[in-house]
Parts: sequence; structure tokens; C-alpha cells
Amino acid sequence: MPKYLVVVESPAKARTINKFLGPSYVVKASYGHVRDLPKNSLGVDIEKNFEPKYVQLKDSRKAVKELQEAAKKCDRILLATDPDREGEAIGWHVAELLKQTEKPADRVVFNEITKRSVREAARSPRPIDEHLVDAQQARRILDRLVGYKISPLLQFGMQRGLSAGRVQSVAVRIVCEREEAIRNFVSREYWTLDAAFLTPREEGFTARLSRIRGEKAELENEAGVQAVLNALDGAEFRVASVERKEVKRRPYPPFITSSLQQEASRKLGFAPRKTMVLAQQLYEGIAIGEEGRVGLITYMRTDSTRLAMEAIQDVRQYIGAHFEPAMLPGQPNFYRNKKGAQDAHEAIRPTLTGHTPEAMARFLDADQLKLYTLIWKRFVACQMTPAVFDQTAIDVEARQHVFRATGSVLKFKGFLAMYEETLEDPTDEEQAGGLLPDVREGEDARLQEFKPEQHFTQPPPRFTEASLIRTLEENGIGRPSTYAQIMNTIVERGYVVREKRRLAPTPLGEDVNRMLVANFPDILDINFTAELENELDEVEEGEREWHDLLRSFYGQFEKDLHAAQHKIVTETVGDAAKCPVCGGELEFLTGRFGPYLRCARHPDCEGRVNVARKKVEEPSDVVCPECGAPMVYRRSRFGKFLGCSRYPECKHTLKKDGKEKKQAEPVGLKCPQRGCEGELVWRAGRGKRFIGCSRYPKCRFNAFGDQDTETPCRACGHPWTLLSKRGKQATRKCVNCGDEHKETAPGADAGEPHVTEQSEV
Repeated sequence: MPKYLVVVESPAKARTINKFLGPSYVVKASYGHVRDLPKNSLGVDIEKNFEPKYVQLKDSRKAVKELQEAAKKCDRILLATDPDREGEAIGWHVAELLKQTEKPADRVVFNEITKRSVREAARSPRPIDEHLVDAQQARRILDRLVGYKISPLLQFGMQRGLSAGRVQSVAVRIVCEREEAIRNFVSREYWTLDAAFLTPREEGFTARLSRIRGEKAELENEAGVQAVLNALDGAEFRVASVERKEVKRRPYPPFITSSLQQEASRKLGFAPRKTMVLAQQLYEGIAIGEEGRVGLITYMRTDSTRLAMEAIQDVRQYIGAHFEPAMLPGQPNFYRNKKGAQDAHEAIRPTLTGHTPEAMARFLDADQLKLYTLIWKRFVACQMTPAVFDQTAIDVEARQHVFRATGSVLKFKGFLAMYEETLEDPTDEEQAGGLLPDVREGEDARLQEFKPEQHFTQPPPRFTEASLIRTLEENGIGRPSTYAQIMNTIVERGYVVREKRRLAPTPLGEDVNRMLVANFPDILDINFTAELENELDEVEEGEREWHDLLRSFYGQFEKDLHAAQHKIVTETVGDAAKCPVCGGELEFLTGRFGPYLRCARHPDCEGRVNVARKKVEEPSDVVCPECGAPMVYRRSRFGKFLGCSRYPECKHTLKKDGKEKKQAEPVGLKCPQRGCEGELVWRAGRGKRFIGCSRYPKCRFNAFGDQDTETPCRACGHPWTLLSKRGKQATRKCVNCGDEHKETAPGADAGEPHVTEQSEV
């Protein structure tokens, strides 16, 4: 009988770890979270010191039952979930559900899924870190309070289905403020003046006007350029100074979560979510021939650039064996973490340098290989020598006007032989390059021509996912495990869209942001959100009690919430809104069918007022073809569409692109549904053509299949039937009398039994 039950999150991770442990261990997966706050209620008892009410997730029942059965047959439980707050919390929840087995539970952690690391961790179990669990609980409860308290206000004041989030809403605000800055940007004209020169040895170079009479040259218009040209008419130019120096560029540090997501976005075009999914696969293990399943990279949620000495020694041996001696520095390269980094895990690196991308190519799919190559090259490059450049600056002077030429030439590649980072918006200095001719101080420079050029200042660019992650990181908003989720959420909720790989707020996103900023300035404040992240870190480090953090947060939040509720209710029903039964004050609530106002004296008084939710309408340039009124964009559960602004007097609608919706094609038969007087029509939905009733949604009759005009109905003789096939089985249905039967589909491939599909239009 096995002595230990090892619990991990995913079956892939379980398969990898199971290979490293002996017969005394059985490894099972929890398939992620097993408990959480309930979806249909707040799940937090604010009056009882913010006590959470966890419920077991429906999707986890089978996995938990298997864990409980396995635990009964073992002596001890080892919780080997991911080495972060979330993983610690999952382990704690699993332990709570396995308490009934009365088996002791310990925690084991490893940064890489290799035989050595897993075995060492199994030999060194520790208790569950309560501080990590408390930090995760505090974050979860904070997010639940913000989401479940503010979202109903959004739905009440704007439209159904909207939601707010403590971090996601700040990210949307940052995108909206950048868009506002772009709209308000006033372009300014400016000019540059370049001059082409020849040295006495007939070698050419170009320099740009940099100073006039010792001051920085600023040419605001063409008149300013002409004044300079007039001042330099017939002037003789002389090389005033030549500065040459050797410049070294240090290697980039190994990847952390944010830098990996940014670089994968810039270099590979991967969305942060895709990057993290691929990294999770590489971490949990890939089958690589005779070695079996092995984790190829270390844990991918980290903010630390620290590397284990074993890894440094491994990569230095590789560099020494595969590159010239000058590529290997005398001492290892070490990198300083950013301020506020938790430094809980190593940087993201290959578990073994010898697993080169070329050797792993046949075991990985295309996207896995691209990401692994990126990580492997960055890691190897971080322990190589700096790149060396010869940098030259030449000043050419005439009549107190100085033209400067700069050039940078790569002298020694160093780490650049392995890896160079992609720059999103490179500066002029970073773009500088090219070899300048050999010139000497004091010698003449012969002017060939002036090259004036007009420019206009450009607005700040829209954020890419990479630059937004960098901004969130620089402001201390979110943590490594949350960046990908933030990017995904703000796009899925329809607050932000991707346009040419840039992020732009939607009208809905801007409306939501305006409402949240106006009513919850504290929650949407960037500094407040960053400070809250620091306070959660203090909980994790045991320096602050998590209930105290929640109390200090909820005090101001509750005041803002009541003020916002009063403001929205006043805008909707007026200042004199009173209970229709007793005349007392009304309070704001949200029920199953939407928001409403209830008497504050409830349950002594049952008075309530139902309030219709405001409709969000976005103007358009389209005119209604029925009545000539302007049409507006509206939203339904099927997406965006154009509707007449005179609704309900005029109910005409168009597709969101202004085209008419395809009209249903009559079948020529009455609906066979008992008691229905509708006509059958051909419709198209979810990629399939089917027959439905013209009285939908009052009558939901529908029938799927291809029209078979050669086979009449066996029951009523109707000249055609509908035939739907799946594998070797087929279903034939008559829409005239409703007769339906199964038959064999000649020549069909084997497949699953046919199930009649239902569809709503």
C-alpha cells in the first residue's frame, strides 16, 4: 500500500511527477480549485469579521471523491500545488476537504519539475503557510466585495451584464485616459535641419543642427529654418570636436512573468494568456523520448531575476563548450530585482541548458517551440559577456551653429550573438548606428547641401498588451499571476478591443469608466490600488493581519457605495422617492430580475419600487429605411445591432454594419405544433440551416437536416423530408406531420449516435 498521497492541480503535472517518485507515492490531480465563494450570493459575512462561506465547486466533485478514496489508503498527504499564493490556497482547500480522512497533510514545493527537485521537496515537507493562504483569502474577498457591490450599480445605471473589478477597472481607466490624451492632443509643427558634409579625404557624413549660440536648436517653423540658412550662407565649416569612446551593453536579465509576456507579445505576437498557457505546459512536463515526461522550464509566475547556482554553473559550462572563451565572463552575472519584488521563486529559465531548442524541436509543437526558444536563448545570453560598441560623436561648427553626427559600431557581439530584445518604441539614441568616417579635430568639412525637413509632434501611442503590462507593473498594480487574466478580462467584457495589436477602449468601456471614476474615486485610483497590493504583500509576509486589512478597506468603500447608490437612485426616481406604503426612505437592492428600491424599514414594511434599467444607446450615421429617423446602436444577448431611435413606435432593425437582416424563407407549410397557427420558415443559426416557426419565440418548434426532395414521408406522403446524418446513423423527419424515425446512412463513417439538436434564433 502506498504511504503518501501527492496532490497536484493538473493531470499533466501528475503524470510528470509520478514518474519521479517510487511505489510509496500515488499522485492525483485536483483539477484546479476545489472550493470557492458561491456564485449566486456574496458569500462573505461582513458582520462576522468578513467570514467567507466557501462551497465545493460542482466540477470538482469527482476529483475530490477520488482524492478522498486515495487518502484513506495512504498514511500521509503531500500537497504539491504551485509554489505561490494561489497554489498555497488550493492546497489548503484540498486539506480542508480531506480532513475527514484524519490523515496528516503537509506542503511540498518545487520551482522546477525535475527528478532532483521533486525528490528533494518530497523529503522536506513543511506545514501549510497560513500567511500565504490569508493573503489569497484577503485578495479573493476584496475582489468579491468590489465586484458584487459595484456591478449591480453598473447594471442599474447602464445595462445588464456589466461588471467591475478591483484591478481590471483600473486597467480600463489607464486605457481610457490614454485615449483621452490622444483625442486632446494638439499637434505642433517643428523642423529639423541636416547637413551633408565631405571630409578632406572625400568621405561623406550627415550631421544635424543641435545648438545655436550655445542653446539647444529649436526650429518651430519654416521661417526659423530660413533664418538659419541665411545666417550660414557662405559659411565655412570646421570640425570642432571628435569624441570616441567604447560603450558596453550588459546582457538582459532572465525572464520574469511580465517581461516574458511583453517579449512574447512583441517578438512572437502571442497574447499574454496564450503565453501563460504555453509556459504552463512547458513547466508541467513534456514527453521527450527516453527521458519520459520532464518539466522544461522553471515556474513561470515570478517577479524575481534570481538564479540558482546549479543553473548558473550549468549554463556557464555550456557557454564555455560552445562559444569562444571571450563569450564567458570571469564571474557569473547577477541581476538586481525591481523594488517591491517578492523574490519567492527563481527567474524563468530552462531546467537543463543541454535541452537546446534544436534537441527539443521534435517533441514540441510550433508555438511551444517558439516560446521555449525565447526562454532558452534569453537565459543563456544573460550569463554571457557584454556587447562592445565603438561610439563616435562629431561636432561641426560654423558661425556659432553646431551640427552633430553620431555613430555606433558593434565591435564585439558578446551576448548579442545569442539574443537581442525587441524594442516597441525605440528612441533616436537606440536607433543610432552606422560607421562615421575618420575625421580630425580642426580640419575643414565641406558642405554639400542642407536638408531641412518638416515634422509634427505625434500623440502618445495606444497601449499594446505588452506596454500596458509594463505600465501596470511599474505602478505596482496586479501581480505576476494576474497580468494575463487582466488582459483577457477587459477584452472579453467588451470594455477594450484590439485594433492592429493596439488596445482601444470601446464606447461601453469609456461609459463604464466615467461612471466608476465619478462614484468610486478611491477604488479607481492607481496609487490606492498599488498600495493595496503592498498591503496584501504585508499579509503574505506575516506583517499584517488580514481581517484588519479588510476592515480598513471596507470603511471608506462602504461610504462611497452608499453615496453612489443615493446618487443613482436620485437620478432615476428623483429626490422625493419615498416608500409607496409607509412614506419612508428607500434603499437600493438588486434581485433576480434586476435592481429595485425597497423600504428601509423592511421586513416591517414590504413596500418596494421597481425601476426600469436605463438603455445605453450609441448614435450612428444610419437612417431608418422605414420612417427616416436616425438609428442607434443597441446591444442584445446576440451582440450589437442597429435599431430605430423611435422604438417602440418603429421596430425596424438592421445588422451592425447597416445591412438588412436576411429575411426568413417560407416553407409553405403550417407549423405542426399543436395549437400553433404559425407558418414554417427556413432560418439560419449557429452555422446551420434549419426550419422554425414564424411565431418564434412564442412557438419554439424547429427541425434540422438537409432537404431530401426524392424521399416522401412514409406516413403522410409529403413530397420531401429532412435528413440529418451522423456517422452510420441518420434521422428522417417530416415537418408536415411530425413523423420521425432513424435509419442507416449508406456509406457513412462510423460515429456517435445521432442526437437531435435544438436551436434558438
